[in-house]
Amino acid sequence: MEECIFCKIARGEMASDMLYSDDDVIAFRDINPQAPVHFLVLPREHIVSALDLTPDDAVLLSRIFEVINIVAEKEDIAESGMRVLTNVGRAAEQIVLHLHFHVLGGRRLHWPPG
Repeated sequence: MEECIFCKIARGEMASDMLYSDDDVIAFRDINPQAPVHFLVLPREHIVSALDLTPDDAVLLSRIFEVINIVAEKEDIAESGMRVLTNVGRAAEQIVLHLHFHVLGGRRLHWPPG
């Protein structure tokens, strides 16, 4: 694995408010929440962004969205609604270069997001 912050969290080398963990995917609360519920879901494997996904990653991507559903149910936002997004590249404010999905909910989310 790479030496990015999310790889360190995935290996248990950095603390996080972990919500879900399995062999392939983790989910934890965002340290700078933008909504009452704001968590990140990401693969343990270091993939830089959505642009680096290949057809071989189809099962992993499906698993990520299964985990989004599991945690959203647990956090009680699945029924009321949520926003799922990923940033790609610096212009989109991708701060950590490790594929991750933000899941936000618990309040009305306006559009456009900004």
